[in-house]
Amino acid sequence: MFDLISRYDDQILDAFWVTIQLTVLSAVGALILGTIVAALRVSPVPIARAVGTAYVTIFRNTPLTLIILFMSLGLYTTMGWHLAGEGPDSVAQNNFRYAIVGFSIYTGAFVCESLRSGINTVAMGQSEAGRSLGLTFTQNLRLIVLPQAFRSVIAPLGSVLIALTKNTTIASAIGVVEAAFLMAEINENEADVIVVGAIFALGFVILTLPTGLLFGWLAKRFEVAR
Repeated sequence: MFDLISRYDDQILDAFWVTIQLTVLSAVGALILGTIVAALRVSPVPIARAVGTAYVTIFRNTPLTLIILFMSLGLYTTMGWHLAGEGPDSVAQNNFRYAIVGFSIYTGAFVCESLRSGINTVAMGQSEAGRSLGLTFTQNLRLIVLPQAFRSVIAPLGSVLIALTKNTTIASAIGVVEAAFLMAEINENEADVIVVGAIFALGFVILTLPTGLLFGWLAKRFEVAR
């Protein structure tokens, strides 16, 4: 194991760095998108609720692999929608960015449902008090409901983030050189398949275990008193 690590150390670090970038950037996108969709789902406007429900239903039930392949082969290759400029690295850059878009769209549906469950835990009296003060729906949501909702779903959001970290391996399907892509390359050159798998499994444990511990601590630290 240590011999393999010493031979591929730079490549392994670079691959996991790409995995971290995919995770962080996709998590930011999913959090923003999921919050917007959650607001639509609890909106008093029927059309907005229908749009939010349709989004969650479609993307929660669509395989992530199909979404990622559609982003690369559909939007980029077939339709020619570029997210990066022309150049020798344009294909890799476009696939990387489309992977982030795909992960954000898919994970946003799960963030939405986690956040909506948190919104449902906020007492109705809180919202009614906000309305009695003259707050609009948006102000009520932003100032009163969402801060409490986020505090009550820290642990579920941590689970979503861990799932996203592991889901980034699907980016290898469109040639993004992250951990799973490198593992497949090493397996083609090395006979120790089990050792190679153990190295990359350990790498993902190192990434996800601290995340779980951190979100568990945050959940206890900011737990909403009932």
